[in-house]
Formats: sequence, structure tokens, C-alpha cells
Amino acid sequence: MKKTIFILAISTLSMGLITSCKSGTEKVEDAKENIAEEQKDVEEAKIDYVEEYEKFKADQDLRMAENEKQIAEMKAKTAEMKKDARADYEKRVVELETKNAELRAKLRDYKHDEHDNTKWETFKREFNHDMDEMGNAFRDLGKNNAK
Repeated sequence: MKKTIFILAISTLSMGLITSCKSGTEKVEDAKENIAEEQKDVEEAKIDYVEEYEKFKADQDLRMAENEKQIAEMKAKTAEMKKDARADYEKRVVELETKNAELRAKLRDYKHDEHDNTKWETFKREFNHDMDEMGNAFRDLGKNNAK
């Protein structure tokens, strides 16, 4: 009786091991599924990046268009200014115009590296900083003009 129970236990255990082990083809299929899922994740990340870039670019284009509008208004004000203040003011307006054009080109020419997302984050941070500096320069120029 003990021998029968022992054989039954061994056979049950061995059947459990055999059925729980995956064959080589099952492992290959699992690996293919994992690769397909990872490729899908990569494609989704690319789509997310493109959407984020397009939104960022549209937002920055609006900011630069507003800068161009302010520059045009500043140029119109130069006709009303005294001659001695006009030269310095025009010089600073031209500097702002040049900086705005440089930022527009920088945004247009940016190329994303799929393998280095920190490059994108750094670019956004630096670009926003530069745009904020331009905004400050517009305010400062307006304050100096009022004096």
C-alpha cells in the first residue's frame, strides 16, 4: 500500500512538472509577443513625442508672433522719439528682432534623438528660458522708453 501511494505521488509530481514547463516553441512565442508589445510601446512613445513637439511648436510660434507684433509697434514708436534716444532704442529693437528670428530657426531646426529624451527636455527648458528672457527684454525696453 505504501509503495502504491509513493508511486502515485511520484507520478503526480512528475506530471505536474512536465505540464508546467514550457516547450521551446512556447518560449519563442512568448518572446515574440514581448517584442511586439515593446515595439508597440516605442511607436506610442514616438507618437506622443510628435504630438508634444507639435503642441510645443504651435505654442512657441504664437509667442514669437506676439513678439513680432510688439517689435512692429516699437518700430512705429521710433518716429515719435527724440533723435538722441531713437538710435539706442532702434538698436535694441533690432537686437530683439534678431533674437526672435534666431529662436524661430532654433525651433524649426531642432531634431529629436529617439534614444535620448533628456535632450528634448533640455531643449524645452532652454528654449522656454530664452523666450522668457525676451519677454523681460520687451518689458525693460518699454520701461526705459517711458523714462
